Amino acid sequence: MEIKINREIRDYTESVFFGLSMRQFFFSIAAVAVAVLIFFLLKPHLGTETVSWICILGALPFAAMGFFTYHGMNAEQFLLVWLRTELIEPKKLKFESKNYYLEAMKDTIEKHRKEAYRSYGEISQ
Repeated sequence: MEIKINREIRDYTESVFFGLSMRQFFFSIAAVAVAVLIFFLLKPHLGTETVSWICILGALPFAAMGFFTYHGMNAEQFLLVWLRTELIEPKKLKFESKNYYLEAMKDTIEKHRKEAYRSYGEISQ
């Protein structure tokens, strides 16, 4: 007897219907519902080919949300994190270098500069 176990336990998904997880199945049903709704709303106004392309484009986000994962986050978590980092709390990281040596030696440099001007004035006369 052989029992298959995933190498990474966090990658385990329980298959509910047609080998899909509950999340994937729910979003697949939502994609089909959106496509059917778009079809019946736009069929009287547009041609069949145009309506079919609009149905595909309208159902695509819902279908993708069921299968999307990024760094262990599902689509909703990813969208919330993206909105937070890009729109709600955007940060401009400004790099300003600081020359600590120049700050420490500022008085000494100024003194040497004055001496150099003084000695240059004596030489030119």
